[in-house]
Amino acid sequence: MSQLLEVSGVSVSFDGFKAINNLSFSIGEAELRAIIGPNGAGKTTFMDIVTGKTRPDEGRVVWGALSQSLLRMSESQIAQAGIGRKFQRPTVFEDQSVYDNLMMALKKDRSPWRVLSFRPQAEDRGRIEELAAEIGLSDALDRKSGELSHGQKQWLEIGMLLAQEPKLLLVDEPAAGMTLAEREHTTDLLKQAAKTRAVVVVEHDMEFVRRLDCKVTVLHEGSVLAEGSLDHVTKNQDVIDVYLGR
Repeated sequence: MSQLLEVSGVSVSFDGFKAINNLSFSIGEAELRAIIGPNGAGKTTFMDIVTGKTRPDEGRVVWGALSQSLLRMSESQIAQAGIGRKFQRPTVFEDQSVYDNLMMALKKDRSPWRVLSFRPQAEDRGRIEELAAEIGLSDALDRKSGELSHGQKQWLEIGMLLAQEPKLLLVDEPAAGMTLAEREHTTDLLKQAAKTRAVVVVEHDMEFVRRLDCKVTVLHEGSVLAEGSLDHVTKNQDVIDVYLGR
């Protein structure tokens, strides 16, 4: 399987503190991966580097079949290249319907002239219905997004990212604040998405990670401490010491 994203030898310091320390990480084109680690392990900084928000002091970040350097690209260029990120708090347009939120997110020519003259086509409506079915909101298309539950807003935001057809989806703590039923649906949603793209889930909740049933990367002090199945990494003595033994 060819690698979609390859991070090698990346380091970044803030005021003398090494947030990321000689980190190497790679993920294939259709793969689900969980990243775990204690607070301060570098999980958020890692996502900031991949999305262009933070520039590393050294190292390489290589993307896609053409082996492009993400470090030469702006945040918006990286997003256009196919990297989507979902933050912990959902950011949906609360006054707009679920349908309109998904319509606004569809991957379209976004030049101002095009946006002004945009008229939804039948295929756009079809795509929105597909997305709504995938995220479990088919019955809520006409509802205002502000009326949705916390979990449903998270699904809508994942749907809005999927509408942009990313090749890599970075998802930050999706299980936080969800009911058990919502968490189960979120697991299914992420597993389904990873059949056709790479999905990286940063998560604290071990039960949620267990249900994802995927390869796990453990970060500690900005480096990869262990990698493998959840059972494999949780038996690793270093992981037990830094993460589970507290």
